[in-house]
Amino acid sequence: MVQPGAPGQPSKTLAPGTRAKLPPLTKADIEFMQGMIMHHGQAIEMTGLISSHTDNKDLRALGARISASQSDEIKFMKRWLAERGEPIAMPMETMTGMDGAHHHDMLMPGMLTPDQMDALRKSRGAEFDRLFLTGMIQHHGGALTMVKDLFDTAGAGQDAELFNFATDVDSGQRAEIKIMEGMLEKSEENR
Repeated sequence: MVQPGAPGQPSKTLAPGTRAKLPPLTKADIEFMQGMIMHHGQAIEMTGLISSHTDNKDLRALGARISASQSDEIKFMKRWLAERGEPIAMPMETMTGMDGAHHHDMLMPGMLTPDQMDALRKSRGAEFDRLFLTGMIQHHGGALTMVKDLFDTAGAGQDAELFNFATDVDSGQRAEIKIMEGMLEKSEENR
């Protein structure tokens, strides 16, 4: 195996058993993936309401796309954690100061509160569309915060798969936020 040298330096021939060393995982890497699984789970719950709460074809198409992409991403995150011998769910001690089953949601930026989810479940038609879009914009904004927090943590986000995933989440969620903002503007104009 040959290792290229730095610019202006010669290459080195490495011993036959030399293996590449992956950067070490950080606590932030693992908690990002565990937290994003919970975060995506709420988005899928939200999109699951669309078929029974609105006839808006554009919203139905957007919801189907969000649900499919986030379901695939959850499978990826679970696989990533399992391959590294890490638990899928955050351990309870990570949720310091939390004392109930749904309090973990408070740790995830952008997640809808129980009251917001109840309002979404109870709404129909144009009101559902508005609550869904504003809620999903809030939710996606939270995912952007989670990505930023990951990359702002020293040493975190160095794993190639994690880096690619997090940057894809960032760009995908930004694009969907723009789409949803456009849909909200259009619905306001049609009032």
